[in-house]
Amino acid sequence: MLDAALQQQYSEARKSRDRRFDGRFFVAVKTTGIFCRPVCPARLPDEKNVDYYHYAQQAIEQGYRPCLRCRPDSAPGSFAWRGVSTTTQRAMRLLSESLDETVQAIAERLGISERYLGQLISREVGMSPKRFQLYSRLLLAKRLLQQTSLSVEDVALASGFQSSRSLQSHLKKDFALTAGDIRKAGGRQAMASELTLFLPVRLPYNWSQIRDFLQLRALEDIESVEAQSYSRAFRVDNEPGFVCATFDEQQGGFHIKAQLTRPQHLPPLLTTLRRVLDMDTDPQSVGQALSNAEVPPELQSNGLRLPGVWSLFEAGCRAIIGQQISIKAAITQLQRLSDELGEKQPYGHTFPSPQRVASSALDMLKMPAARKQAIRDFAALVAANPGKELSDSDILAIKGIGPWTLQYIKLRGSSEPDVYLEKDLIVARQAQRFAIKASLGAPWRSYLTIQLWLLANQHTGET
Repeated sequence: MLDAALQQQYSEARKSRDRRFDGRFFVAVKTTGIFCRPVCPARLPDEKNVDYYHYAQQAIEQGYRPCLRCRPDSAPGSFAWRGVSTTTQRAMRLLSESLDETVQAIAERLGISERYLGQLISREVGMSPKRFQLYSRLLLAKRLLQQTSLSVEDVALASGFQSSRSLQSHLKKDFALTAGDIRKAGGRQAMASELTLFLPVRLPYNWSQIRDFLQLRALEDIESVEAQSYSRAFRVDNEPGFVCATFDEQQGGFHIKAQLTRPQHLPPLLTTLRRVLDMDTDPQSVGQALSNAEVPPELQSNGLRLPGVWSLFEAGCRAIIGQQISIKAAITQLQRLSDELGEKQPYGHTFPSPQRVASSALDMLKMPAARKQAIRDFAALVAANPGKELSDSDILAIKGIGPWTLQYIKLRGSSEPDVYLEKDLIVARQAQRFAIKASLGAPWRSYLTIQLWLLANQHTGET
């Protein structure tokens, strides 16, 4: 149940169609049995006929079906802002993104029992993990049916269903709709060799900030950062792929074009892309955290984002190579690594695999032998634990990796929101300069780190 103050806030946001609240809650209309985003352009229902839910899955569980007009399945999504525990956040994220994994496998990835996972999810959303994951599959399937020309069979596979028959059955049971009904409402695109769809972001979104950050650190032939777009060649399950995300400020999101070998590769691609471009962070919460840490309001970057790295392994390589050298020098070394060990594919190079790095002498790198060994040891650790989360202790056990390197990996490789690089010389200098109270910036201190780097860059160009 929502308290009275929160219900009033949601009511006002719904009536004004405030885009800042898009994805923060959903509006279920009792008289129609449909639930919507708070920005839905349809006629506003009376307050007495409305229920509010934090998650689209909760509305489905209560018997509501998604609106075909505002498409709740396309709303920005994030669990971090809601104040739930880190484990619960990770659990809900995996259940909504790892759609082809069993609940047991997800519990094992989290390092908890399946029973405890059930308790966490039930406490937060009032349903079992299995049902939460099912509804997440249905929401993705609806989005793909409305926005793409994928066959129903491919939509089913991409959404984690075993067959189109299973998808159709659940659509009929839970949404009272057929795939054909959804396709008609979506006006599906013409057939094309590439997959296209639209991903919204939480507004305001500082595209120029994330673009400039990524552009400075981009690796040739692997990724490209243009005035309005980010593109990347990658591999999923050792198969090639390519994606281009073009920012549309007016529509508030990214137009995505992707080349994939199999439809099942779409969910992990979207998960990674949303994280790298930080589409789902709540800017209001970040802004309040910066103010709490006493960053002067006039110096805060509106719509600040945390630019991610495509994989935790790549983030580790960037962190180790970048120890105590400039960004330019680090990128030069990373480019040598990528040129030598990266794999060619139809869309360009992909970043070297952990296996190739672990078995290389790394003669192309101009650095101390001890640092090369740290890179190889980190690569071996990742290669030995495919798909598993690495513990801090395992990473720190590698000679040559200290707290700063670990924090950088978590900051950009995992995009954890509360990592403060207090030992970073630039961060420390800016914190002292502005008398920052970092502890008061929790749980968004990763953004405080990025903000202090930006301030240093504006002042001296030292980042």
